[in-house]
Amino acid sequence: MKNALSLVLALTTLVGSGFSQTGHFAQKEGFIDAHGVMIYYTEFGDGPPLVVAHGGPGASHDYFLPWLVPLARHHRVIFFDERGSGRSQRLQDSSQYNVDAMVQDLEDVRVALKLGKFSLLGHSYGGVLAEAYALKYQQNLTRLILNSTFASTSHMNSVLAREKANIPAEKLARLNQLEAAGLFGKGEAWERNRYPAEYETLAWGPGYFPYMFGARPDANYDPGAALAPTNWELYRTMWGEHGEFVIDGNLKEAEYLDRLHSIKIPTLIIVGEHDECDSSLSKEIEERIAGSKLAILPNSGHMNFEDQPELWLRSVEDFLMPDGKVPLTKTN
Repeated sequence: MKNALSLVLALTTLVGSGFSQTGHFAQKEGFIDAHGVMIYYTEFGDGPPLVVAHGGPGASHDYFLPWLVPLARHHRVIFFDERGSGRSQRLQDSSQYNVDAMVQDLEDVRVALKLGKFSLLGHSYGGVLAEAYALKYQQNLTRLILNSTFASTSHMNSVLAREKANIPAEKLARLNQLEAAGLFGKGEAWERNRYPAEYETLAWGPGYFPYMFGARPDANYDPGAALAPTNWELYRTMWGEHGEFVIDGNLKEAEYLDRLHSIKIPTLIIVGEHDECDSSLSKEIEERIAGSKLAILPNSGHMNFEDQPELWLRSVEDFLMPDGKVPLTKTN
């Protein structure tokens, strides 16, 4: 906790200095054949490679833009859409949507793009993927950034249960009714393979919104669409079919806490002060990765790179400096 508190204080004093350089950063995109699965990627920027893994599961890299674009000033930033997500190939066999397969896809991206050793940033579910990659391939990593994530699905389920209990009573009662009736197979034919619209609004509105933002709530946030996956079949397979407040799909197998001690590369953990992935989940990761740094960003939620963009960027940039040192005291 001492490192976490001092890092927050240091970051708060550093955000006043902006960037003054000018330049042109061309964007490149394409597909990588990852052992039979076409994985979409896009990249821009100059410098050491930084690969960014998105959340969901089943979202896409798009929600990082434009917020992470400034990282291209000092890094070759590579975004990719995980199998079945965004612009990447969808699979007929939904059992192929799992963490282990996505770890191998990420390794195939590294090899195809000739990245050598690289830094890896994972947000939300992407942090789970980043942990799994580091546990298998840490020899390929220079630095690891775990943003608003968890290393134990059982612990994450406990957090989700607490967040659900905080929904206003009348709305919680209706949400529970919808869950008890079953969330899929309802409505018109085109509605049967996704959540009912009423449930989306309740779960992603009063259920999740208090933990998504703090300082800068997104005026365009739509609880009926903002968090919907790009692939519902993937989401049902990995997250599960019983609603937003319990993970009981194959992602429930993600239990890494007892293995995190084997990660020896420099690691930064970032979380919002009132994050959907509660800061307690980040603290238990910090406790298990020796020498890791924890940054708790004030007045921010799960989308902390949007909530506190200058603090977030400064924390990441300082960590990715060539000497790997995060300033812990005020500098002028």
